[in-house]
Amino acid sequence: MLNPRQVITALKQNIGKVIVGKDEVIELLLIAMMCKGHVLIEDVPGTGKTTMVSALAKSLDCSFNRIQFTPDVVPSDITGFTMVNMKTGDMEFHPGSIMCQIALADEINRTSPKTQSALLEVMEEYQVTVDGVTHPLPKPFMVLATQNPGEFMGTYPLPEAQMDRFFLRISMGYPTLEEEMAVLERFSGTVKPQSTLTPVCTGRDVIALQDMVGTVYTSKEVRHYVANIAAMTRTHPSLQLGVSTRGAIALIRGAQACALLNDRDYVLPEDVQRMVLPVLSHRITPNPEAKMKNISAERILIAVVENVPVPLRLS
Repeated sequence: MLNPRQVITALKQNIGKVIVGKDEVIELLLIAMMCKGHVLIEDVPGTGKTTMVSALAKSLDCSFNRIQFTPDVVPSDITGFTMVNMKTGDMEFHPGSIMCQIALADEINRTSPKTQSALLEVMEEYQVTVDGVTHPLPKPFMVLATQNPGEFMGTYPLPEAQMDRFFLRISMGYPTLEEEMAVLERFSGTVKPQSTLTPVCTGRDVIALQDMVGTVYTSKEVRHYVANIAAMTRTHPSLQLGVSTRGAIALIRGAQACALLNDRDYVLPEDVQRMVLPVLSHRITPNPEAKMKNISAERILIAVVENVPVPLRLS
């Protein structure tokens, strides 16, 4: 039987040959993969966002496409288009760049809202519809998008509806001095570390992991705990937009994956607490007063969790 911890450990070690000192970030990325979720990676340029996605793709025996989002990219570049075959006279579908298993949407906020919206059906339904014909995407499928939160010129901020479709949001952060020295050592040679990676996991393994997440037991008390967290964000005085039902479901799924990685077949409140910030922080919007006081979404969520009673007994 497939051992989730062994598979995730193998993936983390393989990606760790390229990315230094980011074990927690890598594990969150893999948790999203286990939950059939998509990931938004926000950070300043040059912190390893694209490199980490490339390392993940090379660690999986899955197809991979990198889509560089620019203002001139149109929806048909993403979804594909139909065209008449001049030899046969038949209409033929030409797949777009999204037709792969691992898709990197690089600098997603640099393309137009019309093109961004082309990803909505893809991320939610795992299919594209072109000229009334639906084309399913290969399984497993995952979108990993990057953006620089500090850039405003020439960018189009993602609307709340699309932000809500990302399972979680993560940030790379700057390395420590020791970690940066290790990075410089790895990248000072003639061969890039990511070019030496080989797959350690197949697409079937990923699908098996995804199926196992749903078998993890979630008690009524834990479900009530998650519902209380979501409800409190909707009435919090510092928020103008609280957590959606989709966000609450994502929090439960993330907690199930955490439990699975800890060799448990049931969810604890600690699993929920670990996933609150990465799963919910991009789904809430502080009100203008909170923004003026520089109160972040993360700070508000921490306060929410502190004020929601933790279930002491689980059925």
